[in-house]
Amino acid sequence: MHSIPRAFDDPCFDDGVRITHLGHSCVLVESGGTRLLLDPGNFTADLDAARDLDAVLVTHQHPDHLDVERLPGLLASNANARLYVEREAMAVADGAGLTATPLNAGDTLTLGGVRVEAVGGEHALIHPDIPRVGNVGLVLRPDDGPTLFHPGDSYGVTPGDVDVLLLPLTAPWTSIRETVAFARAVAAPRTVPIHDGGASALGRAVYLRLVSSLVEETSVRDLAGAGPVSW
Repeated sequence: MHSIPRAFDDPCFDDGVRITHLGHSCVLVESGGTRLLLDPGNFTADLDAARDLDAVLVTHQHPDHLDVERLPGLLASNANARLYVEREAMAVADGAGLTATPLNAGDTLTLGGVRVEAVGGEHALIHPDIPRVGNVGLVLRPDDGPTLFHPGDSYGVTPGDVDVLLLPLTAPWTSIRETVAFARAVAAPRTVPIHDGGASALGRAVYLRLVSSLVEETSVRDLAGAGPVSW
């Protein structure tokens, strides 16, 4: 488990919502009896905790968010889970023989006790020579608990009333300057770093220190290796 200079332990979040960072952008969110898995990609080493799922939600088609090699087995182990993928990712899901429901920006789902809002619509620019694909951020609003925001691969949308930001820490499409600006704009009281699979342990620690020291609007909690954490 990695450590950072500043973390938090806020009892007001111990209200039944649990978050597990399974690696890179993959996060398991549990609220009451509802279990939602976000972005199970090929940078996520261990999906053993992803059982008894109600839904799997995928922000976009890139393989570090949508692992078509392992997703069929994951869904077979979770017979009651529905798969929702960003609309352009439907072609990838179809090609892998997966039954999925398209998720468009502006869509709203009610999954058990959690309202899910899809926002945004476009992946961040990686390079002018690389075509941009679709991307939906996911705003999760449990009936009883903090609102969470998983932006996928984009800093383009900053929804209001976010309690916990799942912050992409480092990627080919961003810089620490943009990461800090985005976290400041969202201004969530709490931040969990994700999208970190491409960084070495030393490099990841540098990004964590910078975000933790430069974003005064938030407190950062690193959940890597922590298991389920109540909020």
